[in-house]
Order: sequence, then structure tokens, then C-alpha cells
Amino acid sequence: VMVWLRRCTHYLFIIVVAVNGTLLTINAGDYIFYTDWARTSFVVFSISQTLMLTVGAVYYLTFTGVPGTATYYALIITVYTWVAKGAWSSLGYPYDFIVTPVWLPSAMLLDLAYWATKRNKHSLILFGGVLVGMSLPLFNMVNLLTVEDPLETAFKYPRPTLPPYMTPIEPQVGKFYNSPVALGAGAGAVLAVTMAALGCKLTTWTYRWMAA
Repeated sequence: VMVWLRRCTHYLFIIVVAVNGTLLTINAGDYIFYTDWARTSFVVFSISQTLMLTVGAVYYLTFTGVPGTATYYALIITVYTWVAKGAWSSLGYPYDFIVTPVWLPSAMLLDLAYWATKRNKHSLILFGGVLVGMSLPLFNMVNLLTVEDPLETAFKYPRPTLPPYMTPIEPQVGKFYNSPVALGAGAGAVLAVTMAALGCKLTTWTYRWMAA
């Protein structure tokens, strides 16, 4: 009974991580309204999604040991987010308010790194983490090209008040400012390696807990 209970708890944890990934998407997706901050917010959006995908997918992948489960995990959070998008749309928000991230190709690269290195955990952390971090901002920028123009959306759905941290400011010109994909990919590639290592560690802790 205890083994069954622990397995159920593990899968419940997977669902909780996926749901949190969905909620994080909803919060980060709000950037489409704040056009002056769009580039900065895209970087934050990319990094947050990269880390959430990496830790959950690597945990699931190393727990099962079966290449392909990272893609399955990405499919779960994709479905959750599309359901959330429909719910927000039914509440009167514009359809493009929630921008559903493109997780699947990056998760496939994670699976590929795991499979190509014969399920080597350290290669998964290094190669898989870098591949996810580098690819996700690129896929999501392509994704954003398909949605309605943010400025047009902002005029259609005016927001009378803004939280202080989102008050529009004059954009600052910097080396990477006009390339949010490059900045998001660079930061994501470094941080995703750490999150991949954490995902592997979570698997170790889970196995120890299940064996206790």
C-alpha cells in the first residue's frame, strides 16, 4: 500500500509542477499589454518558461528512464495552458492575452539528448539544459509573430491602472536590448543546466523516499 501511495504522490507532484507551469504562463503572458516593456518582459517570460519546463521534464524523464517522457510532460502543460487560455477568453479577455508557449520542440531536444547519450544523466544536464535554454526563446519569438499586434490589442482593451513595476518607461538602449531572443537564450542556457541538475536530484530524493 505504501509503495502505491508513494507512486501516486509522485505523479501528483508531476501534475502540481505542470499546473504551476500553467499559472506562471498566465502571469508572464500579461506582458502583451505593456508594449513599452514587451522586450524586457519577453526575456523574463522566456527564462521563467525555460526553467519550469526543464526542472519538471528532467524530473519526469529521469524518474521513468524512458526517452520521450519529457515531450509527454510538455504536452501535459501545453494542454493545461490551452484550457486556461479558453477559460480566460470566456471571461472576456482577448484571445491573444495568454500566449501559449511552444514547449514541445524544446522538450523533444531534451529527449534527444537523453536518448543519444544512452540515458547518461550528466549529458542530459549539460547538453539537454543548454539545448532547451537556447531553443525555447527562439521558438516562442516565432510563436509571437502569429498573434495580434500588441499595440492594437492594448488600444482595444485599455487598462486604466498599472502596477508600479509595470509603469511604461522610455526604453533603454543596450547591447542586447533589441535582441530579447539572444538575451533570453543566453541566460536560459546557463540557468537551465542548473534546473536540469535539480530535476535529476529530485529523482534521487524520490527514489530514496520510495525505498524508505
